[in-house]
Amino acid sequence: MNYDDLSGLRVAISDGLTTVTLDHPPLNLMDGTLLPSLRGFVHRARSDESIRVIVFDSADPEFFSAHGDMGYLTDPEALPAATRAAIAAAPGAPVPDGMNILQVLSEEVRSLPQVTIGKLSGFARGAGNEFLMSLDMRFAAIGRSGQSQTEAIMGILPGGGGTVHMTRLTGRARALELILGGELVGAELAERYGLVNRALPAAELDSFVSDLAVRIARLRPEVISAVKAAVNTVAGEIPRAAYAVENDGLTATIGPEVTQRAHALLAAGIQTRAGELHHERIVNSL
Repeated sequence: MNYDDLSGLRVAISDGLTTVTLDHPPLNLMDGTLLPSLRGFVHRARSDESIRVIVFDSADPEFFSAHGDMGYLTDPEALPAATRAAIAAAPGAPVPDGMNILQVLSEEVRSLPQVTIGKLSGFARGAGNEFLMSLDMRFAAIGRSGQSQTEAIMGILPGGGGTVHMTRLTGRARALELILGGELVGAELAERYGLVNRALPAAELDSFVSDLAVRIARLRPEVISAVKAAVNTVAGEIPRAAYAVENDGLTATIGPEVTQRAHALLAAGIQTRAGELHHERIVNSL
């Protein structure tokens, strides 16, 4: 299987282990480039028997993925264009009614037969964190990583699976706290709340994830898929209605006021590298 044409991604495969590195400067935005590439990768990887484990990381030490493109809120053509490109990237893969393309991607990632692992040593916010939460496991660097969903402060809700996966991972009360409060969560609190499997010293993150991924990649693929199927049965499927309610909520909250606020956020430095280092402060200041 060839993955060389996926813009914004670097894919390396060795002995059953695939590393997918997000490399889409300057911020690894979940935009009309990265979103189709990720969906294209997931679509191809599903039937790639050479892959047992997939590790997602970032080429940028400060950002795993900043968030979705703010153009989705300021340009009425941006999200439809990204959606069309993501649909074209996975020929034949269905897009269920009532789900937006970000939700579809998260569910496709969750249903992969391979094990997926996120290695977080920078910021993952908005759609970037939603993608991270859809993976099977996540490991974060203490003192370097941060996760947040600040959509509510912008006047909308996390509509790419954010309400669904945050609740699934942390529980109802903590999901409400993090989504409505928009707090940046460091690795140690993320571990305590269930957002990540473990918070690790930054110097140990690479070796820990590598060792774990290699051990799993040595297993028979039948064992990996059987274990995932059994665990998923106990954990339960996410009701399609949960995505529909989230998507309806997103559609209902987007309007002229949100567009105006998005323009103000861009003017204040959001979606620039300097501004994204202080994302929550800027969002709360407006």
